[in-house]
Amino acid sequence: MAENPSKYESGMAVRRKVLGDAHVDRAEAAKTDFDRDFQTFITETAWGSLWARPHWPARQRSIITITLLAALGQDEELAMHVRATRNTGATEDDLREAMLHVAVYAGVPVANHAIKIIKQTYDGIRAGESQAGIKQP
Repeated sequence: MAENPSKYESGMAVRRKVLGDAHVDRAEAAKTDFDRDFQTFITETAWGSLWARPHWPARQRSIITITLLAALGQDEELAMHVRATRNTGATEDDLREAMLHVAVYAGVPVANHAIKIIKQTYDGIRAGESQAGIKQP
């Protein structure tokens, strides 16, 4: 059960808007007793408290999230959020610029690796790949 039903509901709405119904439906179907509390937590906090804030539009949040995920080497989450740019309005040009920042502030090898994942993800999108997944390097 959600700790804060209104945060959970608004979080789920934002999560669906950003990631798409198909992705969220798959994630919800894969939920088990082991990760149920964690999934509720991220829906309420990441999506219901952070992404739902009005100051920055989804495009800016998307760029910042992708930049952080790239810098941290979170490949699967990075690919997922690149796919979500179809819903947030962040462009390939935005991500190209963001990766230059990653190169300076987190390191060239980190940016180079993230660029490979971003290119692969966009190639998959162009090829009509579903949001079911991306082949990782």
